[in-house]
Amino acid sequence: MASSVLSWNLGFPSLSHRRSLPPKSSASISLRPLPTRSRALSHGISYPVRKSGVSLRISTVRASAASTAAPLPAKQSSPWQGAALKPLAATIATGVILWLIPAPSGVSRNAWQLLAIFLATIVGIITQPLPLGAVALLGLGATVLTKTLTFAAAFSAFGDPIPWLIALAFFFARGFIKTGLGNRVAYQFVSLFGSSSLGLGYSLVFSEALLAPAIPSVSARAGGIFLPLVKSLCVACGSNVGDGTENRLGSWLMLTCFQTSVITSSMFLTAMAANPLSANLTLNTIKQTIGWTDWAVAAIVPGLVSLIVVPLLLYLIYPPTVKSSPDAPKLAKEKLEKMGPMTKNEIIMAVTLLVTVGLWIFGGVLNVDAVTAAIIGLSILLITGVVTWKECLGEAVAWDTLTWFAALIAMASYLNKYGLISWFSQTVVKFVGGLGLSWQLSFGILVLLYFYSHYFFASGAAHIGAMFTAFLSVASALGTPPLLGAMVLSFLSNLMGGLTHYGIGSAPVFYGANYVPLSKWWGYGFLISVVNIIIWLGIGGIWWKTIGLW
Repeated sequence: MASSVLSWNLGFPSLSHRRSLPPKSSASISLRPLPTRSRALSHGISYPVRKSGVSLRISTVRASAASTAAPLPAKQSSPWQGAALKPLAATIATGVILWLIPAPSGVSRNAWQLLAIFLATIVGIITQPLPLGAVALLGLGATVLTKTLTFAAAFSAFGDPIPWLIALAFFFARGFIKTGLGNRVAYQFVSLFGSSSLGLGYSLVFSEALLAPAIPSVSARAGGIFLPLVKSLCVACGSNVGDGTENRLGSWLMLTCFQTSVITSSMFLTAMAANPLSANLTLNTIKQTIGWTDWAVAAIVPGLVSLIVVPLLLYLIYPPTVKSSPDAPKLAKEKLEKMGPMTKNEIIMAVTLLVTVGLWIFGGVLNVDAVTAAIIGLSILLITGVVTWKECLGEAVAWDTLTWFAALIAMASYLNKYGLISWFSQTVVKFVGGLGLSWQLSFGILVLLYFYSHYFFASGAAHIGAMFTAFLSVASALGTPPLLGAMVLSFLSNLMGGLTHYGIGSAPVFYGANYVPLSKWWGYGFLISVVNIIIWLGIGGIWWKTIGLW
């Protein structure tokens, strides 16, 4: 069968051409009417074309069936774009195997089935056959499909303020970056402390520690203030996500700021929203009061040691590739001069931040909670046009984080409501109490079980509410000084948030920046947890003996 091919000086030797175009010719081309299709296909015919006075010919070339035309490439199937099959198989297998195991005595079938789905979801989040939000959504779908949870129960945590506060934090970060205020503050930090990465990290760590007692929400501090600042610092130092430069500064700085945020949360009664719950349960359980000063005095020494040791340890085992930059302060000052005075949008962003932080600090007096304060701040940015709603919708990480964090909160919450956590607590209590050990060893076992059971929680408040009273009661019954036991469990209720990317409000914020792979996040989280336990029970234990807690 014949076909016609148009040839026009394209460099193919088999195509005929009569004259080449001048290299810079740009005039239009006019074509004369072609003969009928039958004649054009049965003969080799050339047709003149006139282009800016240049005579061209476009030829039709007859291709016979016997011609040696290049064969058409074989049709290739499109690459698989669905879930990674091996991680997906591991995820499903985890849930199915646990589902088929009979529930232990004292555990309802519903609770056991929910545990199977929850652990399968955790395996999926670790192995990532799909993005985190998709894995969590599949987990919720499984709970509804199997009638383990109702639809309302499965999606109940989407009405919880904490996931929304974290999502709002990403919108604030957008405002910092868009207006340039984040870069301005970042350059200020670099000009003062930027001669070394370690100095820069410590400046952020102790800045956060100063704000911690005044802002009773670690999510608000991390997302509303320090995530935008750290992102801007990373960009200013040439460390970006997705281009292979994450380890220049961003990976170490994100992980350091996260791990120290759980330390500062443990140092003050007002540094984390769930801390007053610990104090209240202490009063109800052992009839002793933990005041703000009592908490701060007991935590100050181990807290400061952890704030010094943890950044340095991460600097040694997960170092930034850029460690020293003696010219950075000078360059940062030049950048600041080049930026000139603050723009209108920068001023609006700064005022909005002050308003929001002020509401976070004095929210208890004004009866304004943290998420409401963040919504007020975002409303100001939207009304003034500093941030647009389209830009908020484009913050994919914020919506993804909202999805998977809310899903985990819902499942963990219903594990508690179905009685699984109370069964676990009672089992631990009976086991430890029956060992006949000294109170120190018994308390050490209780501490480790309390701490590492946090892998099953997506909220410090949920963990405290479910297990604090039971563990404190048993520790006291086994001879642990009651106030010491209460304070140690209270401090650990914050430190254990560093284990995972969902264990405390600051975790999804810093993890969502995508500078640190999930495997490293969990691996270093476990390592730092061991270091913190040694510091707080070792150095802290000596300090608590000195101040008379035991």
